[in-house]
Amino acid sequence: MANPRSGCSAAGRMARAARAFIDGLAPDQRQTACATFDAPDRREFTYLPGPRPGLALDEMTDEQQARAMELLATGLSERGMANARTIMQLEGILAEIERAVGRRGWQRRHPRYYWFRILGYPDGSGPWAWKAGGHHLAVHMTIVGEQVAGTPQFFGANPAVVPDGHAHAGLRTLADEEDLGRALVTALTPAQRELAVSAPLAPRDIITRSDPVADVTQIPSGLIGDHMSGEQRELLVRLIRRYLGRVIPAVADTAWEEIDDAGLERVSFRWAGPTDPGHGHYYAVLGPTFLIEYDNTQNNANHIHTVWRDLRHDWGDDLLAAHYASPISADHEH
Repeated sequence: MANPRSGCSAAGRMARAARAFIDGLAPDQRQTACATFDAPDRREFTYLPGPRPGLALDEMTDEQQARAMELLATGLSERGMANARTIMQLEGILAEIERAVGRRGWQRRHPRYYWFRILGYPDGSGPWAWKAGGHHLAVHMTIVGEQVAGTPQFFGANPAVVPDGHAHAGLRTLADEEDLGRALVTALTPAQRELAVSAPLAPRDIITRSDPVADVTQIPSGLIGDHMSGEQRELLVRLIRRYLGRVIPAVADTAWEEIDDAGLERVSFRWAGPTDPGHGHYYAVLGPTFLIEYDNTQNNANHIHTVWRDLRHDWGDDLLAAHYASPISADHEH
């Protein structure tokens, strides 16, 4: 969540980019791309292949695509944008792989099968939101006044490492998410692993899936930061900030402040599956204010799913509650 006390203009940049995107659309495109803030799909969260509400890049001109990506860049950091572009690029590679082996449905893979949606009016008159997503990418931004909530967020990669014989062979996506998690679990002592490793086999997917509200009671217990050494705690911090660093600093820094204020000693880490590379594995990092999940089990452990959920700010729920509870807001609504 971006904090207005920081003097951040993230909300303004998003509003300008959203208006530019909308203004560049034809009337029928605008009707497809835009909806009221209370539209049922505002809290729709999926990372599976298939169409979404909104306007797809494939349905846009080159100029419109550029404006859509400029909107995406107002919410993602430079690294986050690089990840997002690579995830989109992987869809073309995945289509090639699946077509070569005769897998049905390869036609649903395409680098431009990503949908953009504006909910509400980016004119400062009330809360609004924008979202962008398709297979393995889900970005949600909710804006209430000058405050921005940037979760839920999903990044995935298939293939995580592009195999030989294909364009961009050897390209590795979301590498640090895998390497930092493995570095932390292998840095633990045998006694600590007894607490951190929850199962010999990893679940087939992230446990909370695409539920609108993350049920953290499903996450198995693990090793808390209070029981880690200084070096292990540093790895934990690097891992958390890897996920937060996908979004713009105005949102990431505020999220980190809340995690730190709640106490790193209360943050837990759990791992499932073997620790050697090449085997299916899973980890979760859970704190009082957030959840991170990572799973790499499908396609012979070459298919990554990752999610960051803010337990207070997903969908901007706490911001909206405060907005609608304020007397000024209530007068404005009536």
